[in-house]
Amino acid sequence: MNQSSEGCMKKISSANLDKLINDFSQIEKKMMETSGKNNILDLQLEKTNCLLKAMQTKEVSLKEECATLHSMIKGLQQTIEYQHNLKGENEQLKRNAVVMKEKLKSHEQEYKSTIAKLMSEMKIKEEGHKIEIRKLYQDMQKKIELNEEKNKELLEKKEVEISELNEKLRTQEKEKQNEIIKLQLEVNV
Repeated sequence: MNQSSEGCMKKISSANLDKLINDFSQIEKKMMETSGKNNILDLQLEKTNCLLKAMQTKEVSLKEECATLHSMIKGLQQTIEYQHNLKGENEQLKRNAVVMKEKLKSHEQEYKSTIAKLMSEMKIKEEGHKIEIRKLYQDMQKKIELNEEKNKELLEKKEVEISELNEKLRTQEKEKQNEIIKLQLEVNV
C-alpha cells in the first residue's frame, strides 16, 4: 500500500513538474517571439535611418546644385551686362535667368516639401514603433507577473501538501511504534 501511494505521489509530482517545465517553455517561447519582433522593429528603424541618411545626402547634393544654379544665374547676369549692345540676345538671357530662377524656386520648394513629408513619416513611424515596443513590453510584464503569481500559488499549495504528507507519515510512524511496543509487551508476557 505504501508503494502504491509513493508511486501515485511520484506521478503527481512528475505531472506537476512536466506542467511547470511546459509553462516555462511557453514563457521562453513568448520571450523569443517578442525578441524576434523587437529585432524586426530594430531593422525597420535601421531602414528608416538609412532612408534619412540618403535624404540628407540628397539634401547636400541639392544644396550644391542650388549653389551651382546661383552661380550660373550670376554668370548669366554678368553676360547680360557685357553684351549690353546686343539687346535681343540680352533680353533672351534675361528670360533664361528668370526661367532658371523659377526652376530653382521650384526645386527648392519640391525639396522642402519632400523633406517635410519624409520627416513627418519618420516621426509617425518612430512613434508607432515606440508605442508597439511599449505595448509589447507591458504585455510581457503582465504575462510574467501572472506566471509568477500562478507559480507562487502552486508552490504554496505543494508546500501545504508536503506538510500534510509529512504529518501523516509521522502519525503512521507513531502508530507503528505503538504496535511494535504492544507486540513486544505481548511477547514478553
